Amino acid sequence: MVTSMTRRQGRSAGLFLSPFLILFLIVTIVPLGYAAWLSLFTERSSGLGLGGARREFAGLGNYVKAATDSTFQDGFITIGAYVAVYVPVMIGCALAVALLLDSGLAVARRFTQTTLFIPHAVPGLIAALIWLYLYTPGLSPVTDWLGQGQGSAGVASTHPLLSVVNIGMWQWMGYNVVIFYAALQAIPREVIEAATMDGADRMQVALRIKAPLIRPAVTMAALFTIIGGIQLFNEPKILAQASTSITSAWTPNLYTQDAAFSRNDYGLAAAASLLIAGIAALLSFAVMRLTDRRSQP
Repeated sequence: MVTSMTRRQGRSAGLFLSPFLILFLIVTIVPLGYAAWLSLFTERSSGLGLGGARREFAGLGNYVKAATDSTFQDGFITIGAYVAVYVPVMIGCALAVALLLDSGLAVARRFTQTTLFIPHAVPGLIAALIWLYLYTPGLSPVTDWLGQGQGSAGVASTHPLLSVVNIGMWQWMGYNVVIFYAALQAIPREVIEAATMDGADRMQVALRIKAPLIRPAVTMAALFTIIGGIQLFNEPKILAQASTSITSAWTPNLYTQDAAFSRNDYGLAAAASLLIAGIAALLSFAVMRLTDRRSQP
């Protein structure tokens, strides 16, 4: 009887999981497998280049070519600088706002949360287009107000990294504020009351009680922010129209897109994309291990 019931429960669980597993297979596993297969080949022109291209087995040649390409390496340097600026500022500002909303000093909490969250509802491509307008001299009231009028190189050209960081902050800070605020609301009020009775002021409660208790939420937000930074594409791709500082290989994803659609080197593009995925996975693993070690007594 128990075995029969266990089997029925297993079949029911499998039935409920099957839609997700099928979609996961179609949109994740199959594309990864195809990219891995494609990365093992390269196309070469026959004869004097007048004939059609033929596909040849390249083995790990595309991976070596991508890894040793200085422009691909420069893209990771750019991403490293972006993450080094973006992640601390994003997480720090979102945590500060969430702690302020959770304090007794905050007013109009729901209105503030909604206002901050609205930019997250804007698709990334649209957000980049909005800021492209705001960064363009002669069109933007912001650049005119700052004194960068007609003929100026524009913010996107003079400060491309900070321009992209600003777009990310505008779009994602409200989302992280909501996540942190929800985690703060889950803290038992008895803990806060006990700290207050022991003489802790509001700043001490926020920094020494609340912030450590929501460390898992902060860690996950930082991890997702790092992964999103490595995948940076939309913002620099759009801003490149108004910036001479953003090249076709400014980030690793831009390099991959340029290799596939400008140079028609799909094997190289597939190898580069898998290298990006591997680096993101290793970095995520390192962050999780470091966090686990710090959380251990």
